[in-house]
Amino acid sequence: MFTVRKALAATAIGALTIVPLAACSSDDSSTTTETSSASSEAATTEAMPEPAAEVPDLSNGVDTAVALDAGFTGALTTLGLTPGVVGTATLADGSIRFPITGGDVSYWEPGTVDPYVQGMIMHDGSGLSLTAGETVVELINFDIDPGTSILTGDVMVNGEEAAADAVLFDLDGRTLQPLATGPDNTAILQGTEVKISETAAGLLNSTFNTDAVTPGLLVGVATITVSTA
Repeated sequence: MFTVRKALAATAIGALTIVPLAACSSDDSSTTTETSSASSEAATTEAMPEPAAEVPDLSNGVDTAVALDAGFTGALTTLGLTPGVVGTATLADGSIRFPITGGDVSYWEPGTVDPYVQGMIMHDGSGLSLTAGETVVELINFDIDPGTSILTGDVMVNGEEAAADAVLFDLDGRTLQPLATGPDNTAILQGTEVKISETAAGLLNSTFNTDAVTPGLLVGVATITVSTA
C-alpha cells in the first residue's frame, strides 16, 4: 500500500553554509549599493543560526521505521487488504522499515528556525504492498521532505506505474521528539505521525473500488535513524 523511499535524520557535524539574500537599493551610487548589500548580508547571517546538527550525505543509512497504528491495520483487515513489503523493506513486530539510501538533513534547535528540520531523505528500492485478490498496489521509492512535511513516492498497480512522485503521506511533526543520539554512531528523530494523503486515498479507493480510505488516516509513527559515521 505504501512505500517509503527517503528518510530523515541529523548529526552534529559542521555548520550549514548560509547564502544571504542580496539587498536592493534605490541609490544610483555603486558604493552606497555595495555598502547596503554588505550590511544586509551581515544582518541576515547574524539572524540565521547555524544548525545544531547536520548530515550532508545520508548514503550510509540507516532506516526509517513506521510503527503501524492499530486503526490502520484494522482498516486493512476490514477492506480485505493484505500488507506486504517490496524490495529491501522489512515488516516485523508491527513496524515496517525502509532503508535510507541517500539525501541530506539539517537540524536546528526547535523554535530557532522554521522548519527546524530541513533536507531530503530517500528510500530507493523499497516499499509497501497492499493486495486484494489479484490486485496488488505497491507504494515505493519514498522521499521525505521534512521542510514541507510531505512524503512522495511512486505507485505501481499490478506491475505498471499508476503515479510517479505523488504525495502519498502527510507528515505531522508536532509530536516530534528532540534529536537523540543512538548506538553505533547514529542519530534518531522519533515521533512524526504519518498520515494518508488525499492523493493516496483517492488512488487506493479507485483501485480497490471502495470509499473507505480517508485522507488523514493515521498510518503510524515514524522513527528515523541515520548514520553519523
